Amino acid sequence: MGLALFDLDNTLVAGDSDHLWGDFLVSEGLVDPDKHKALNEHYYRQYQQGQLDIDEYLSFALGPMAGMTPETLSALQDKFLKKHVEPILLDAAFDLLQAHRVKGDTLIIITATNTLVTQPIADRLGVEYLIGCEAELKDGRYTGKPEGVPSFGEGKVQRIKAWCAEHQTPLEGAIFYSDSHNDLPLLREVAHAVAVDPDDVLRLEAQQCGWEIISLRP
Repeated sequence: MGLALFDLDNTLVAGDSDHLWGDFLVSEGLVDPDKHKALNEHYYRQYQQGQLDIDEYLSFALGPMAGMTPETLSALQDKFLKKHVEPILLDAAFDLLQAHRVKGDTLIIITATNTLVTQPIADRLGVEYLIGCEAELKDGRYTGKPEGVPSFGEGKVQRIKAWCAEHQTPLEGAIFYSDSHNDLPLLREVAHAVAVDPDDVLRLEAQQCGWEIISLRP
């Protein structure tokens, strides 16, 4: 028994929920379509290139939710889950999660995508614990600003260590699954790193380090 950590986007699901959420907001008429779509593509390219300013990006990603309550957001979350997330769910990901449950592992999704987008996805995958970028909530409404340490890059290491301290659970022996070179700090921290359908940078690193490389895609 131990910790089984999973990145979400392009790891447990066959797409990027953060990027899809941006397109979803455009389709729902909640943002300026041309400006938002252009910025959504811009930040996605930065992420792929390992050059993302996470604070700047979170202000962009969370801004459209400013003024919303959890109740008003819920309808959007449900619609997004059905329309955009269900088509990118992977049978092999469900099998992998179940295999770790059978072993008695504690499952944690740790993602740089904000929890307004990812909490319903974690629920759909049946994963109890989620570490994601947090959205500030004041007087019952989202401010459109991030809160706390972003779970991105080195921030993932900080957040999982804080979680382990809070839950009195050792990180030693943990396994972490990810597709992205942006997760190299945490991949290097755990005992067992697994590259899942990795990008080119991560694939090379995995080959050099002798990490397991798997695919969850059909």
